[in-house]
Amino acid sequence: MNPTQDTLDLVKGALRSPSDEIAKTISTGTGLVAFDLQAPAKNLFPFVTPLRNAIPRVGGGTGTATNWRQVTALIGSGFDAMGWVPEGQRSGQMSYATASKSAGFVTIGEEDAATYEAINAGRDFEDIQARMTFRLLQKMMLKEEMAILGGNASLPLGTPATPVLSASGSGASLPAATYSVIVVALTLEGYQNSNLAAGVATTKSVTGADGKSFTLSGGSSNKSSNATQAVTLGQTLFAGVSPTQGAVAYAWYVGAAGAETLQAISTINSAAFAAPLATGMQAATAITADNSANPNLAYDGLLTTAFKSASNAYLATMATGTAGTGTPLTSSGRGSVVEIDTMFQTMWNNYQLSPTVLYVNVQELKNITAKVLSNASGPLLHYDVSGEGNPYDLAAAGAVSFYFNPFALNGGLRIPIRIQPQVPPGTIIGWAENLPVQYQSNEVPNVAEVKTRQDYYQIDWPVVTRQRQVGVYAEEVLAVYAPFAMGVITNIANG
Repeated sequence: MNPTQDTLDLVKGALRSPSDEIAKTISTGTGLVAFDLQAPAKNLFPFVTPLRNAIPRVGGGTGTATNWRQVTALIGSGFDAMGWVPEGQRSGQMSYATASKSAGFVTIGEEDAATYEAINAGRDFEDIQARMTFRLLQKMMLKEEMAILGGNASLPLGTPATPVLSASGSGASLPAATYSVIVVALTLEGYQNSNLAAGVATTKSVTGADGKSFTLSGGSSNKSSNATQAVTLGQTLFAGVSPTQGAVAYAWYVGAAGAETLQAISTINSAAFAAPLATGMQAATAITADNSANPNLAYDGLLTTAFKSASNAYLATMATGTAGTGTPLTSSGRGSVVEIDTMFQTMWNNYQLSPTVLYVNVQELKNITAKVLSNASGPLLHYDVSGEGNPYDLAAAGAVSFYFNPFALNGGLRIPIRIQPQVPPGTIIGWAENLPVQYQSNEVPNVAEVKTRQDYYQIDWPVVTRQRQVGVYAEEVLAVYAPFAMGVITNIANG
């Protein structure tokens, strides 16, 4: 007898006449299914670097810094605006206003690593090493975008003024007590590095992949002196402080004297507290020094350069206004914004130039649109429809995409309004990407440029452990040749 054949005969018979004893069901629940994994991994993180993309990169840097001489004015003899000379005589000799400038090169970089197990396990999924390097470069470019916008090497915030407090109103739920308030000013880097959950960024010790450590300042000022205010039940506590030049935000510590904790971060120089204070927040005692700048590691970004008084950039800080609410932009009633018009007019009067782009946060784009599309400006607008479709079709929730500046040569200039995600609420930046022709721009082709001593380079480190380690670096500086070609409006309240 052949056992194998006997077994097959029994199976065939069972299939012809199945019985309840041997009937089995296989479903997807048993797990005997294929796994449909789409390759490669999907990169679902934002990668937006408009400034880095727009600013020219110029190589050829050598030494420790790039240096230049600039002629800032031609000073005529006699009365500077008069050229009259008597017959047969010679004019006096003109003179120049000159200055020497320099910007030191610094290094930016980021590193990553992948174990051999990860590389081998992902072989049929994605090229782990190639994708790692690509994402590494993207992360470094995101950090470079932040450096170009708000890097701070030379503008310490110091110590803010003592807050001014008041209490008024009714209907609030803040318990009756005497409250103490302390404020800390934040640079753009400090605003990006801080939040209510983690607290205000002070310093961070970074241990490099080589085992060596260094310390970064997080972008916060020293803490102010405290002020106190008695509050009765139902009242709201209002706090304000004189604006700190270079700050784009303020962190507010509130509580009993000596026990103040972080309760708010505002992008205007005031705040209001109507509800019971949150518990478990960062204590004001965590702030012990001015940690706003990195003088030996960073370069000054566009915003920091504009904030410095010696730059001659246009700088307007909105008035404190009502405590806790601040001062919003003002509609001109003719389809424009008063503060932006004033910036354009002042830049033309002082330097005969105009911004070519406005960078804003989404909040300010909404606010500009609301101020421009006011009831008073309605008769100045027109509505275009094509010859196709319903002439009454409307698109809801439009936004202003261009702002017309009449204060420019040859009939004015249309200026695009662009969202830059790292520009904080309450700030508008106007920037002339190129100097106008009257500045003989062939000699100063770029208002600002990233001057590189060594542009992006990748280092594949020697294998000393069972992983592949990679670093991406650049040695560069942001050279701003014409800082007066920038304008900044800050401390803008939402509304």
